[in-house]
Amino acid sequence: MGCVNMTQQRTRTTSAVPGASAAALSALGAPGLPAALYFDGDTSYTDALEALALDRFVRGHEPFVHSVHLQAVRDEATLLPPGVTPTRSVYADGSQAHLATGDGWTIYSVRWRTGSGTVSVTATSAELAESIAALATEGAEPDLEPDDEQVEIGFWHQTAHGPRRRPQSIVAPKWTEIRSNYSSRVAAAIDQLVALDADEINGRILLVHGAPGTGKTTALRALAREWHAWCQVDFVLDPEALFSQPGYLIEVVMGLGENAKRPWRMLLLEDCDELVRGGAKQLTGQALSRLLNLTDGLLGQGRQVIVAITTNEDVARLHPAITRPGRCLGQVEVGPLPYDEAVAWLGKADGIGPGGATLAQLLALRDGTGPVATVDPEPVSGMYL
Repeated sequence: MGCVNMTQQRTRTTSAVPGASAAALSALGAPGLPAALYFDGDTSYTDALEALALDRFVRGHEPFVHSVHLQAVRDEATLLPPGVTPTRSVYADGSQAHLATGDGWTIYSVRWRTGSGTVSVTATSAELAESIAALATEGAEPDLEPDDEQVEIGFWHQTAHGPRRRPQSIVAPKWTEIRSNYSSRVAAAIDQLVALDADEINGRILLVHGAPGTGKTTALRALAREWHAWCQVDFVLDPEALFSQPGYLIEVVMGLGENAKRPWRMLLLEDCDELVRGGAKQLTGQALSRLLNLTDGLLGQGRQVIVAITTNEDVARLHPAITRPGRCLGQVEVGPLPYDEAVAWLGKADGIGPGGATLAQLLALRDGTGPVATVDPEPVSGMYL
């Protein structure tokens, strides 16, 4: 399996001081805006370094800036051009920041403790800013090489610095290896999903619902592995923030679908009961509308995005707008294995009730494991006088 192309995970911006060229500003004798830096006891070293990085941009000496955000950075990457030594460096709270200058440019780079990084270059021209940023970031991103048992999943979350996506390889089972962990009717439904390819997608919402412990997430991990050749999976850690903050949603959506090798994306949202239940419109405001707009509205136009949602809600309580034909790719209710199938799975009937057992219960019975709990004291019998 080849290396995953990480270039689509970069965010680049280039801008200039409006209304003036570098030459025109220099001709004025006092280019750009006057800059004054004030420091007090609340100013951190990182704040000071960032302020210094802005100085020549604000004054107009370097009126162009090019920024690159990297979702993951190699341990050995300096985020500086080759051979460049920083003039200022700050190491604090697991992060590191560097400031360096050259002929007509200034670079400010930060490696965050989350593993991501940002490089910003101000320069006398847009071309120079972009070229210095390219030198600083060349080879900085790791090549993810998942083996046959792993798939790459991007983890999205909102931070103080904006939305971040961090890729990570996770172990994902083959569907054929775990198929017996599901009831025959559930397995038959997932068989149909596994067999789909990029040209057979009809609907953008995939609902996987059922009681806790039935293996919903495990089934989706297996599906991610089966679809790996044509579909990238992105897990949203804070779905309530995703659909309540338009800027976050736009950043996630516009960052999807740029990899020609895997044109489809699946956004995985776990335990979104409040988003899909019947009263979702009243309870979550615009969140449901934004979800529907992402799947078949203007927001989703030109974006091949599947939204996979797991929920514990009963099928009868799901919002009809979510489940209507043409919008819903699949609706799989993952329940306990029926009694006969549960007994066949475990090899004995001990501990299995008449209603069957969930996968979690069967695993606990097989392995003899269970949660640690306090033991209730024996009741004391006696007589009251």
